[in-house]
Amino acid sequence: MRFPDGPPPLRQRWQYHARRGIPATAAAPESVIEQRHSLPDSTATDALGTRLAAVLRRHPGGVVWLQGPLGAGKTALVRAALRALGVTGAIKSPTYTLVEPYAVHGLKLLHMDLYRLNDPEELIALGVFDDPPSGCWWLVEWPDKADGVVPPPSIEITLDYAGEGRVAGWRAINQSLL
Repeated sequence: MRFPDGPPPLRQRWQYHARRGIPATAAAPESVIEQRHSLPDSTATDALGTRLAAVLRRHPGGVVWLQGPLGAGKTALVRAALRALGVTGAIKSPTYTLVEPYAVHGLKLLHMDLYRLNDPEELIALGVFDDPPSGCWWLVEWPDKADGVVPPPSIEITLDYAGEGRVAGWRAINQSLL
């Protein structure tokens, strides 16, 4: 399912997910809360990942969109969050597998990197909807590659370059997700 003019507006994506029984977790744009974080080094990125982990622990599931150019630190942020949650051992980037599942302390997470996604229908074939975001956290890099198949975000984190460091924008649908 490709949309030649880009993904449909958010309201249409909500309707797409509602027809499939997937909860639309995003709020109307006027209720979104935003914060900005300076990330001058990897220690600051790890600290933001720890903060993300604390939010993930407080909720049974949802969708986190991770946006930004190549090398901006999306995977590093997820890796820091997974470490803070207690994941031990190797934390692989899902660049080629598209999805890496994790379960830690009763929390289920799917880390997705959709950069190499050829067709959004691949997500269905991979079985990600077997773990809907109502009871599992979806940490999604490059969500725009899914052309509206990935549910709208509970949290959207946008990373970008800022001089020698990075900057992160954190958008959440409510205060408890900050």
